[in-house]
Amino acid sequence: MKILITGANGMLAKAVIDEFKLNNELVLTDVKELDITDQEAVIKFIEKVKPNLVVNCAAYTAVDAAENNLELAEKINSEGPKNLAIASTKIGAVLAHISTDYVFDGNLNIQNSYSENNETFPVTAYGITKLHGEESVKDNCDKYYIFRTAWLYGDGKNFVKTMLNLGKEKESINVVNDQHGSPTYSVDLANIIRQVIEKKLPYGIYHSTNMEFTTWYDFTKEIFELANINCTVKPVSSEQFITVAKRPKNSQLSKEKLVSYGINIPSYHDALKRYLKKEV
Repeated sequence: MKILITGANGMLAKAVIDEFKLNNELVLTDVKELDITDQEAVIKFIEKVKPNLVVNCAAYTAVDAAENNLELAEKINSEGPKNLAIASTKIGAVLAHISTDYVFDGNLNIQNSYSENNETFPVTAYGITKLHGEESVKDNCDKYYIFRTAWLYGDGKNFVKTMLNLGKEKESINVVNDQHGSPTYSVDLANIIRQVIEKKLPYGIYHSTNMEFTTWYDFTKEIFELANINCTVKPVSSEQFITVAKRPKNSQLSKEKLVSYGINIPSYHDALKRYLKKEV
């Protein structure tokens, strides 16, 4: 199978490359090779390459910066996927697109988790542009998979690495304890994507994170325990930790749909142990 991977230098793309590199022909692009916001260039490129599958890992993911750069975020997160969807449809390719928990407002009761059928209601510029991207894909492509993920970490700058560094430098740190979600290892997300593609699941949206839920506070404590770092973690509320863009209190995405199709999804505990074996 010939696979085009956009945003090839990003964290998730690196994991996708590793996941699909055996028995597939990969075509890798970053913004230098292919500007996904240029529709004419995208169509021309994809018609020339003729991939069977397009995995779009290109995105504007700076959540806070997006509040003041809405136009740029919209171009990359909405117009880009639209162009890829149009071009994929022209040659009959399948499009796999990555989305986010930020398409929801994050106010769902913490006893519940979001399913693919929950009503979307983004409250940040980032979330709005990512929802527009989903709509662009659905409106312009029949053969698509949208993978909503959250709390992603892996090869590159990420929360786990930041906490490891802070834990070694400081005696104590403050971490929010009222935001709930599933830390997601990029390696496992890439594997979920491959399983879905290979099993030829019905096209549509799939919530795709590691299994089980936690808070940033409890996750940080687990990171330090596994890494044998002696640093006190103090819980604080979101109101005490001000950010430009509002962070969702509930980022819990239900994986029942994937599980019902027999997709194997490791727990975030297992994923963290595997990541730390590589990093520590």
